[in-house]
Amino acid sequence: MTIENLTLDLARAASQINLADLPPGIRTLVKQCVLDFLGVTIAGADTDLVRILREELAAQGGNAEATIVGSAHRVSTHNAALVNGTASHALDYDDVNYALMGHPTVPVLPALLALAEQGSYSGAEVMVAFVAGYEFECRVGLAVAPGHYARGFHATATLGALGAAMGCARLLGLDAATSAHAVGIAATQAAGLKSMFGTDCKPLHAGHAARNGLLAAGLAARGFSSRLDSLECAQGFIATHSPDSHPDAARATPRGGFHLHANLFKYHASCYETHAAIECARALRAAADIEHLKEVVVTVNPYCDKICNIAAPTTGLEAKFSLRQTVAFTLAGRDTANPDLFVDANVRDPSIQSVRDKVRIELNDRVAASQAQMHVTSTRGGEWRHQHDASIPATDLAAQEIRLRDKFRRLVTPLCGETAVARLIQLCEHLEAQATLNDLLSATRIAD
Repeated sequence: MTIENLTLDLARAASQINLADLPPGIRTLVKQCVLDFLGVTIAGADTDLVRILREELAAQGGNAEATIVGSAHRVSTHNAALVNGTASHALDYDDVNYALMGHPTVPVLPALLALAEQGSYSGAEVMVAFVAGYEFECRVGLAVAPGHYARGFHATATLGALGAAMGCARLLGLDAATSAHAVGIAATQAAGLKSMFGTDCKPLHAGHAARNGLLAAGLAARGFSSRLDSLECAQGFIATHSPDSHPDAARATPRGGFHLHANLFKYHASCYETHAAIECARALRAAADIEHLKEVVVTVNPYCDKICNIAAPTTGLEAKFSLRQTVAFTLAGRDTANPDLFVDANVRDPSIQSVRDKVRIELNDRVAASQAQMHVTSTRGGEWRHQHDASIPATDLAAQEIRLRDKFRRLVTPLCGETAVARLIQLCEHLEAQATLNDLLSATRIAD
């Protein structure tokens, strides 16, 4: 296949997705993505970085058009996308897709929710638009893999802006050409540096992607122009953002017809590249002689080195991007599913640091990017090994639903109460039946 017409071809495919095209499994996954998004966003809404962002935006004024999830505040539609996108990524507890090499839901869904609230779109319409945006960002992700991420771009920010633009274009009912204009408008704004991992800027990336995608679709709908070949043209998105170009991969039909089938939900409140090692540590903590720990060797792919290998974190946020710290937490019996674990005091805890001092990270390109291998030795001569691959999506969606609801309850019940939690779960379960999303968004509000 040729790279010519890639933008238009992908925009046409996304703009033609309809509810009838979504099989039951995909509809279930969409609703699970929405539920998980609401959980991590409500929990992330009261973090310091989100409060700072809200204060800055409040100082600018604006129309109260759309809900800030997890608060009693309403702001302009674009600012709602910005705040909700940032809040949803604040805990680094949101879903992942390896086709994107990033977090697929957090840039797309905040833009759609803000637009849906403004335009009174139905739950079914939002579901279709979400799939359109999700599939588009994953396809472009495959087109620029692996060089885009390796070069230092945060794909959630860059590709996420394109997904948000395409999702909003689908919700607005734009045709393929106008949708391609929206993609181009988003592409010329796409930015986000991986070097910012471990700082407040990483969650801000998701918020900016959501807002920029929403802006791009709105401008395109009004006749604002861009190139129709923004992805593939000379000095376009692909050429400037990656040494790689794989139009065939972008156009290929994924397993089961949707990239959404490969969605990976997070059950540890840290960078996803730490999860394979955490699972190894969980397994070996139950089996090994942890009380007489001598050394823990964690072997991962070199690509993890610039993502989650902060050797001696000093803050809770840095700890989320530290293989040594997350492994130490796990071996010490701390619950990495609890976002409250990742605070500065726990990072400085001498008992945790003593375990971390025994953890050594080895880089080996024969280990897949999604895998980790662990070798534990004790001072009494014992040794244990385990390996885990974090890239395998769930096939039992009913079991996944139970696990996600448990995660949702743990995150949201302390903030909203059991009645609100039950209401939100019910509304997500019947998302396609809702004439508007007013009830859903109202149920997320928390008095300050």
